[in-house]
Amino acid sequence: MSQPSNREIVHQMWNCLYQKDWKGVASYIDEHGFYEDVPTPDAGAVGPENVVKRLRLGLDPVQRFEHEIHRVVADGDTVVVEHTETWHFETGEKVTNPFVTVHEVRNGKITLWRDYWDLHTLMSQAPKWWIERLAQFSDADFS
Repeated sequence: MSQPSNREIVHQMWNCLYQKDWKGVASYIDEHGFYEDVPTPDAGAVGPENVVKRLRLGLDPVQRFEHEIHRVVADGDTVVVEHTETWHFETGEKVTNPFVTVHEVRNGKITLWRDYWDLHTLMSQAPKWWIERLAQFSDADFS
């Protein structure tokens, strides 16, 4: 059986993320893989466990996701995904946020994951309780 392409690996990781299959997400991240939300002022996260921990800080309260992929460009180790995420919260709020995500994939694992999005777009739609919840975490919780 042939190895999945880098594009397929990224696609499979996204499928795990939107099912909140955190073990599945972690399985695609290299042991030294780096994740960064570019608009935020923290240092990012390194390694599968820390990447998942960071993702869960924001995404655990999301009841369901809509994920629309607009285009994917794959060139060598790099996979770029332009997409829109819509987060539906149990309390009825909805956040729609466009992203460009850059992944580097080596030896079947994601070694770099950078999310580019607009902080104002997210924060202007996010429920107040969600923002207050995030504010309770320390910098160490995000890395």
